[in-house]
Amino acid sequence: MADVCFQQVCKTYPPRAGGGDQQQPVTVLENLDLQIDDGEFLVLVGPSGCGKSTLLRLLAGLEQPTGGEIFVGGRAVSRVRPSRRDVAMVFQSYALYPHLSVADNIGFGLRRSQRRNPLEHLQDGLHRLCRPLPQALQLPSPREQRIERRIAEVAATLELEPLLARRPKELSGGQKQRVALGRAIAREPAVFLMDEPLSNLDAKLRTGTRSQIVELQRRLGTTTLYVTHDQVEAMTMGHRIAVLNAGRLQQLGTPMELYQWPANLFVAQFIGSPPMNLLPVQLAGGGQLQLGSRRFSPSGPSAEALACWHGAAELTAGLRAEHVRLAPATNRNLAAEVCHVEALGNEQVLTCRLADGDHLVQLRAEPTQQIRPGEHVHLEIEAEGWRLFDAAGQALPRPQREQSRRTGEPSLPPL
Repeated sequence: MADVCFQQVCKTYPPRAGGGDQQQPVTVLENLDLQIDDGEFLVLVGPSGCGKSTLLRLLAGLEQPTGGEIFVGGRAVSRVRPSRRDVAMVFQSYALYPHLSVADNIGFGLRRSQRRNPLEHLQDGLHRLCRPLPQALQLPSPREQRIERRIAEVAATLELEPLLARRPKELSGGQKQRVALGRAIAREPAVFLMDEPLSNLDAKLRTGTRSQIVELQRRLGTTTLYVTHDQVEAMTMGHRIAVLNAGRLQQLGTPMELYQWPANLFVAQFIGSPPMNLLPVQLAGGGQLQLGSRRFSPSGPSAEALACWHGAAELTAGLRAEHVRLAPATNRNLAAEVCHVEALGNEQVLTCRLADGDHLVQLRAEPTQQIRPGEHVHLEIEAEGWRLFDAAGQALPRPQREQSRRTGEPSLPPL
């Protein structure tokens, strides 16, 4: 097992040939600092092109950093050959060898992990060639026998025993993904790298495989970096989530920390489905916020952050869908018109347009409520649901006692 550390890592690609004098180098990662603890499951999320897959490729040795250093278990690996980094990568496209059986795909890395002299190479080849023969005619090879035992262990773990003799073309998408996982697990690496491994699977298969990966990581305790675009995967699989944008780390924290206390407007809009509602507000006297013609009094940490704020009076307020609810018509509630209704079975997601200010707000409603587009409703805002951001898009600093829980070594929550 090993921890992973990125120190001031940069990755820049040169200008494309033939692009002219105005063509600039492309910066994919910029001065990235990131620490992944031993045994941690870290999920990397962000928009396409933000540098998630590049980060994995740099750690795997498939790319070289332009600047900075990468450490695995305290050892600098930026100049170490990929085969010597003790990491295993699971690709989005499975990357199985079509001419090899499932068993040989799983054992591929094991057979190339150590150099063999010509005699050992011949002995291993004869052993594999004689496997179909009776026991008395087989030629023993201690190395191949160890590999075969390891393949059997991995196949039992991933329930692949009936498929060991098949070729990849004879497997379903979920089976191929398990074989790709098995190939990574067989090597017993210090770090697992997974680049959107479930994106090619259907929804039902993805749910089952997701649970399998989480359980496998918990059992093995291997440090894991997992790239995904799926919100559900990010929120349910990782101990912590790292949000990247334009090659920079936006926020690093537990799933609930990112969901409840986003560090900036980008994280607020990127994490969560539906995304956080954003509304322009102004500071009013007595620690109140003015939205259109209505005034609201936040409570909890947001109220304390607001009391300590001495900046501009114009702020952006963020509200999660569950912090806005349907309510009776009163002077304190906001009049709105329902624009769209999404029935999800266990709940409804309503998109409403506020009468005062013409802003769109999304909220959750009970599945039994009869609501149709065009209806006029009133909305109540939960006092503790306000999240406030300054003109630069950064969250207002929370009180020190709220942030003290994150000092020192991070405590990884159970999955």
